[in-house]
Amino acid sequence: MRIISVNTNGIRAAARKGFFEWMQKKKPDVVCIQETKAQEFQLDDPVFSPPGYKRYFHDAQKKGYSGVAIYTPHEPDDIQFGIGWDVMDEEGRWIRADFGNLSVISLYLQSGSSKEERQQIKYQTMDYLQPLLKAMVEEGREYIICGDWNIAHKKIDIKNWRGNQKNSGFLPEERAWMDELFGHVGMVDAFREVETGEEQYTWWSNRGQAWANNTGWRIDYHVATPGIAAAARAVEIYKDERFSDHAPLTIDYDYKIEQG
Repeated sequence: MRIISVNTNGIRAAARKGFFEWMQKKKPDVVCIQETKAQEFQLDDPVFSPPGYKRYFHDAQKKGYSGVAIYTPHEPDDIQFGIGWDVMDEEGRWIRADFGNLSVISLYLQSGSSKEERQQIKYQTMDYLQPLLKAMVEEGREYIICGDWNIAHKKIDIKNWRGNQKNSGFLPEERAWMDELFGHVGMVDAFREVETGEEQYTWWSNRGQAWANNTGWRIDYHVATPGIAAAARAVEIYKDERFSDHAPLTIDYDYKIEQG
């Protein structure tokens, strides 16, 4: 089973840069997209409906902002548009597809970098999600929550860790929350089950020479329940082409999607 997660920073811009041609070549079972920056009715061009793929969008109410999507060649048993909480749902930050005993979620956690008010909303969301994620671990289903979590967990996950300790995305409180997520909450960073090396980044600022110098952050994850995380076999951060300021994160799992 191949699952791709990517923040497209605008699905229309990514499409112009060849994202969908690349996606089809990869033959994924599920693709989780964040930051579509579009309403579904604006995506009637055939490029947004590749042959053989079903598509599901959860748009933000505000046009040209946020939004998540799932593409899959499989028929989901169920799709949940949103999480049932206005703070997330009005901004289109959560969509879930169920396949047998597996749920795949595309999540776009808030960034707090624009202003303090947004950082407080991010903390609010982290507080809201923690018990929910713990319940998922205890439920008995398998979950993979793909997405842009907007937090680099450890020093190994960010090039300039010294200079970013007071910046949103690498604040002590955020990193402690990730410790809890991968600690007593019981979720697993599936990427790190396979790849333990340094300089494994998924996002680069558009400022300065961040991309050229690989001054990156690893803020895109597959956060998984332990059973499915243990089935992770291969990972790839694709950097040969640039579809956005994030690189697609692909993980292959030794698992077969159940139908019906």
